[in-house]
Amino acid sequence: MEAGLVEEKCADMEVNPDVGCGDVLELNQFDGLPFSSRYYKLLRERKALSVWGAKSVFMDSILNNQLVIVSGTAKTGQSTQIPQWCAEFCLSVHYQNGMVVCTQIHRQTTVELALRVADEMDVNIGHEVGYSVPLQACCSTDTVLRYCTDDVLLREMMSDPLLEQYGVVVIDQAQERTVSTDLLLGLLKDVLLSRPELRLVILTAPHSSNKLLCHYGNVPLIHLEAARPSEVVYGTERGGVKDYICSTLRLAMEIHQTQEQGDIVAFLATEQEIECAHAILRREGSSLASSLGELVPVSLCPKQGNSLTSLTEDDSRCRRVFLTCGPTEDLFWAMHNIRFIIDAGVQKRYVYNPRIRANSIVIRPISMSQAESRKQLVEPTGKCFCLYPEATPLPAESVPHILESDITSTVLFLKRMEIAGLGNCDFIDRPDPEGLMQALEELDYLAALDDDGNLSEIGIIMSEFPLEPQMAKTLLASCEFDCVNEVLNLVAMLTAPNCFLAPPVEFKQEALDCHQSFHHAEGDHFTLINVYTSYKHSQYHSYSSIEQWCADHFLSLPALQTADAVREELIEILKRLELPVSSPAFGSKTNTLNIKRALLAGFFMQVARDIDGTGSYFMLTHKHVAQIHPLSGYGAEPPKRKLPEWVLYHQHTLSENNCIRTVTEISAHEFIQMAPQYFFYNLPPSESKQVLQHIIDHGCAAPSKGKRKPQTLSSSSSEEQSYERCVIQ
Repeated sequence: MEAGLVEEKCADMEVNPDVGCGDVLELNQFDGLPFSSRYYKLLRERKALSVWGAKSVFMDSILNNQLVIVSGTAKTGQSTQIPQWCAEFCLSVHYQNGMVVCTQIHRQTTVELALRVADEMDVNIGHEVGYSVPLQACCSTDTVLRYCTDDVLLREMMSDPLLEQYGVVVIDQAQERTVSTDLLLGLLKDVLLSRPELRLVILTAPHSSNKLLCHYGNVPLIHLEAARPSEVVYGTERGGVKDYICSTLRLAMEIHQTQEQGDIVAFLATEQEIECAHAILRREGSSLASSLGELVPVSLCPKQGNSLTSLTEDDSRCRRVFLTCGPTEDLFWAMHNIRFIIDAGVQKRYVYNPRIRANSIVIRPISMSQAESRKQLVEPTGKCFCLYPEATPLPAESVPHILESDITSTVLFLKRMEIAGLGNCDFIDRPDPEGLMQALEELDYLAALDDDGNLSEIGIIMSEFPLEPQMAKTLLASCEFDCVNEVLNLVAMLTAPNCFLAPPVEFKQEALDCHQSFHHAEGDHFTLINVYTSYKHSQYHSYSSIEQWCADHFLSLPALQTADAVREELIEILKRLELPVSSPAFGSKTNTLNIKRALLAGFFMQVARDIDGTGSYFMLTHKHVAQIHPLSGYGAEPPKRKLPEWVLYHQHTLSENNCIRTVTEISAHEFIQMAPQYFFYNLPPSESKQVLQHIIDHGCAAPSKGKRKPQTLSSSSSEEQSYERCVIQ
């Protein structure tokens, strides 16, 4: 192979430095141009990786087997080298079976890996090597190796079920067991039977390889030997350190004052802990002697899309403390100045309870795979401080997300795949039956299923949108109620990260005043529309800059830009489906009513009633009581707005003070009009259900048993008095 000749020439260059690139003048097999001098420099670095010794074994395995499993940690180089070898394999057969795609679980890792691999292959990013992440793509018809997030590849299967444009599919970070990765691993098992020429390569951590072997049977397993971890110091407190945040901060300060140069990575459990630690380190670091050098805390939260591009260069003038949480070990694969790791040994997980349709936040130990990966990040002369005792029992791998998540979207996707003949997904761990039944029930209520349990026409259209089913149904209903423009703004804001920034303590009141200026009398959903409308207005008018406008109003510009991108994507889908997009009419009485109707068409299962006038909201579907979140427009202090009797909420989280978030006032009449009749009759018995039944029977509210005054039926609109169900149902 031509690549082998290049390696021999590179070896000659190492022995005889006088042999220059001009003497070699080898051509790049991917673009036909001569290799640059940087290519040979990077090739020497690649050969130093532990994965390099397994190249010949891997190439033989992929030539003779459809499926290959490779186990190793991030620092082995498997995420950068193996996809390149797969590209060489596809090139050897002239791409007659397709190109290479490699999945990741984080969008920033996807981009970083694509940039690095393009550099190593000496090609241009966006040409021979590209990437695709939600709302962003950088590839072309020349792309032979593409990195993408697992959810992006999953959506591709809706239009290309057999992934016929690919000759090799690489599933990276399989040990994290995200819902999308598990779906891909299950569906690809059938795809391999239909396409004998397709190759599947699974990259995982050592502790997860046995489970994959049991699932796939007799397939090659290549184990990569990682470098021996540097010195590891374990905690001595029985049961682990109770206040691991304070211990982490004390240790970081002690390292900075007593140890040699080198960056620190601290693994905590939650984003809130990262924010707190960042503020403390920034404050304490500013008071240290200048002779110690600057201490720079850096927050890295996967969901916030932080990038390490500008942080990979070493800076001897300061010591950086990277504060992170969750499965983020692979974010640090390209960093070579990490001398100290502080590992709290715990992680945060959202666990969904189908009985009450709510998430709980659970803090639990990390897996052995995560623990080992974190130890591997340290340079050979560094130290890893584990705040838990060495004898602490850690699970071999994390609990698969599909066992602890709301799988309504997953079931909708699988129903869509049934149409393409790929509905049978051979899960490594099958979803919980109770969660599966609840998901089917919700899809039935949303009119996404027909009488035979297959996707209805509405269900097929809903599956076209990269949204939660309830959100997709709301968007579809807005087409009927002529409020698409406003609902697009709302859906984009709900899909994007939270746009309201949490300011430092000294600016808390100023930020609260700014945020309250966006509040809308009808509720939080309308407040989000207000924010987006104001953001777009500031872009096209005489404000100094959009960055300054966001800073002045304590709003997150990246979150608003994400909302912009989401909205554009949804408009493209609406146009493709030939669905109407209404003209803006925000603020009119009719438009306000129609937005509420569209919301209720999708979120009628998330309605609650204040049962005693004190803010104790009773949720109709599961008889649970919660409070409105303090950051809601109804919970703002001061002034505190009058609490509505009936509300529609977007989210209920048990662990955050048992609160419902993003709340909008509705009327009982609007709920009766929009909720499917069989959903209403399936509600568990309660006083609130009796109130609704009394309205249906008599056209007026029943006397309230709580402190509230009886609600009378408005006669201002004949539409509100009609209890016919929405046509789109």
